[in-house]
Order: sequence, then structure tokens, then C-alpha cells
Amino acid sequence: MIQLVIAGFSSFLVVGLTALYDPASAGGDELTVGISGETEDQLLAVAMERDDVEPRPYVSEAAAMEAFERGEVDAVVSGRVLADEAETVQLDVVVPAEDLRTTLIVTTLREYLIAVEAAERQERAHELSFTPIELPEETGEGSPYFGFTYTILLPLLLFLPPFISGSIAVDSMTEELERGTLELLRVAPLSLVDVVDGKALGMIAIAPLQALLWIGLLRVNGIGISNSWVLAVTVTAIATLAVVIGLMLALLTRQRRQAQLLYSILVLLLFGLAVALPEHPASTIAKLAIDSATFGTFAHVGFITALAVGSYLFMRRYVTQLNPERL
Repeated sequence: MIQLVIAGFSSFLVVGLTALYDPASAGGDELTVGISGETEDQLLAVAMERDDVEPRPYVSEAAAMEAFERGEVDAVVSGRVLADEAETVQLDVVVPAEDLRTTLIVTTLREYLIAVEAAERQERAHELSFTPIELPEETGEGSPYFGFTYTILLPLLLFLPPFISGSIAVDSMTEELERGTLELLRVAPLSLVDVVDGKALGMIAIAPLQALLWIGLLRVNGIGISNSWVLAVTVTAIATLAVVIGLMLALLTRQRRQAQLLYSILVLLLFGLAVALPEHPASTIAKLAIDSATFGTFAHVGFITALAVGSYLFMRRYVTQLNPERL
């Protein structure tokens, strides 16, 4: 039910998070830029071809800065040609230090300066001593929602259930130990391994169900997700690793606060160290979702699954050797 409530706000979440992922996607008013210096003509020519930049020429950089201080322009770009053999063009850019629009201004200026660089390279093309490789024709800018959905949103939605499952497993086991209710469970014809299996398997099973629900909701909203069952297997493997870590810490520390703290730190550390793998789990999720998985991607899924099975068997063996009287 909580997940369905969150899904009800999904549109607002996607728009807001996409604005953080790609500030230019939020749109906004035209950026007013003060332009001055020796390269004023080149800067003006490029700016006039853009819809997101309104150029305002000034006779000097000092005059442009005065206009900037008065708030008449959002940023200042001044250029000069260095006295070297290559006649290098150097551009100095001034933007507000602390402003709500600073991120959007920097993003827009970055695209503008890339266009200036491309125009300068085009002007100097006759000076090349070799023929560069021809670039393919531009197909236009893709939607920022595509990259955000598959590289940020989907991994976030699929990784969250396993991490929560591990956290709940920590609470479940430490509460039994702290309150002494584990003794009541021992009255039933269950071994300690059976108790741990019940807590672990319940938390592991709910993670892929939540993941499949998220995938279904994304599909209802017109977002295509491929390899759903492979994604579910991946989520199950990650959930198994998270739950094993949580239960092992609970059995070792026997205190909820310590176990939760260590669990959070260890999970974040392992997720960060995952960058050392040939393929990060987030990349694996994205490639599977857009049906661009390679042999390495499926091998990565197999490795995580084998690691999860091995860790679960190790935990069961450890629990088998524990003396319930000492818990």
C-alpha cells in the first residue's frame, strides 16, 4: 500500500529528480549573457543562432561586469586571443556564486560554449594537416527522461526493496534476541536454522514481488521494460545478499542499534566497491531493461546469483553451529 501511494506521486518525483539529473530539461526563460572582448563577433554569431541565449554586447569587460552587478545580465562571457603560435582563444566566464538559477545558468552556458568551440574548430578546418573521421549526422537531442528513467530511476526502484528487506531482517532478529522471545519460538518444533530460514526467505521473497510491481507500474505509464524475469532474479540475488548480511550482523551483535548501523555502513560500502566489478549492478539493470544486455551482463547476473546462493549456504552452516542457549 505504501508503494502504491508513492507511485501516485511518481510523476512529480520523476519531474523533480529529472531536473536534478539534467537541469536543462526543466526549461526556463532565455539566458541573458553579457559579451565583450576581442572575440565578441564570434561569440555573438553563435549566440544569435541559439534560442536559449540572449546576447548583449558591451564595449569592455568592465562595462559587462557593471551590468552583471546591476542584475541586467545573468552571466558574462569575455574572450581574447592569446599571443601564441596557435592563436588560442581564451574565454572568461562569470556566473552568480550563490543563486537558485546558478545550476541552470552553468548548464546553459556549457552548451553554448561547446557550440562556440565547434564553430571555432570549423573556422580553422583549413589549417588541418589531415582529414578527420566524418561524424554521423545529428539526430537531435534525446529526451532526458530516457536516460534518467533507465540509469537512475529504475535501478533506484529495484535496489530499494532488497536494502529494505535486509533492514527489516535485522529488526526482526534483534527484537527476538533483545526481548527474549526467541525462547518462545524454541518451544515449537523448530530448530534455530528453521527460524532463521523463515525470517530470511520471507524478506527475500517480497523484494522481487515489489520489483515486479514497480516494473508493471512503469509499463502502465508507457515505459518499456525488457527482461522482467531476469531483473527479478537479479533483485532476488541482491536481496539475498542484503538479508544474509543483516541476519549475520544481528546474530553477531545481538543489538538492534549496532546491527542497523553496521548494516547501513556495510551495504553502502559494498555498493560503492561494486564500481570495481567489470559492470556495475546499476548498469546491469539498465542494459537488461532496454534489452541491450551482452554476454558480460548475463555473466554478471550469474555471478551475483552464485554469490548470493553461496552466502546463504554459509549463513545456514554458521547458524547450525550456533548454540541456541548462548543467544
